[in-house]
Amino acid sequence: MKKETTSRQEGGVSCAAITMIQSIKLGLDVHADSISVSRIIDGQAPQPTQRFSPQAFTGWAQKQLAQAAKVYACYEAGPLGYGLQRQLTALGVVCLVVRPRDWDEYGKKVKTDRRDAQELALALDRYVSGNTQALCVVRVPTPQEEQRRSQSRHRESLDRHLHRLAAQGRGDALYYGHRLRVTSWWKGSYWQVLEKTLPEHLLHLLGSLRAVIEVVEAQLEQFTRDIEQRAPQSLPKGVGKLTSEILEREVADWTRFGNRRQVGSYTGLCPREDSSGPRRFRGHVNKHGNRRVRPILIECAWRLHRYQPEYRGVKKWRSALRLAGPSRRKQIIVATARQFAVDWWRIRTGRVEAPALGLV
Repeated sequence: MKKETTSRQEGGVSCAAITMIQSIKLGLDVHADSISVSRIIDGQAPQPTQRFSPQAFTGWAQKQLAQAAKVYACYEAGPLGYGLQRQLTALGVVCLVVRPRDWDEYGKKVKTDRRDAQELALALDRYVSGNTQALCVVRVPTPQEEQRRSQSRHRESLDRHLHRLAAQGRGDALYYGHRLRVTSWWKGSYWQVLEKTLPEHLLHLLGSLRAVIEVVEAQLEQFTRDIEQRAPQSLPKGVGKLTSEILEREVADWTRFGNRRQVGSYTGLCPREDSSGPRRFRGHVNKHGNRRVRPILIECAWRLHRYQPEYRGVKKWRSALRLAGPSRRKQIIVATARQFAVDWWRIRTGRVEAPALGLV
């Protein structure tokens, strides 16, 4: 789309000064079978939302590139992954993947694809104009990084599934008045005892679960071995191979962080804050960042307090942890986990050596 400005006569020849659209912003609400698009041309108001099939949208997006000097697009991260982002980037569109959020800021209780696409386009317009707080942009991993991360996340899913099946078996037994006091009730000698003491109808239920659990457990062990084999051989005591490799796969690139505050925010282990005037309140952790790294860091923090007494994060809290109650102990472990995440970033980016922090 081109816009003609005023014409003027020069030497008897009429000349038209031609200008191009500077930018087009596209807010995309993406589904498996449709894409709703809201378009903003330069600084104008959003145009009515259009709906395309994924195949038709690609051709339409190419037409936008011929109409404007720059085309921007954004959509929310979700189950469809980053395929659309890579496809649009290959065409020449600057495509951002952003963190999902509730776009109903005023509580109108109306949520439609049209409204979501429009709000995305408006936020993208502000972001392109320089307001970097308008959108929370997600880093797009490379295909190789994404595949490695999917392996560790699949292992996590298998682990959760195994725990659900084990809990279901304990629940079935308790329903009939039998308490299974061993977590891994399907294994070895304990299962042999159950075969002799439990009624036949209950054994039939548990046996069915046991068959599924054994298959899931075998797959879980295989994925765990494959992941641990990729980890470095030399690691500080208490930082296991599985912990190290999962952190690597989730973060993908430690140089993406410019300072320690960005690392702390990514972990979601920073305290909530509600302050106004002289009043200041800090609550539980905000859970803003990557939810998969938090349990890994918490488990690692407990091991560091046991195996790394000279680590600076442990020395800082050692005496307080010894005297603390259950609630305070959790706070101390969270603080240690947050400190370790920052220190591990410094180690992985070459800012410091592990022995300098007291990590043996």
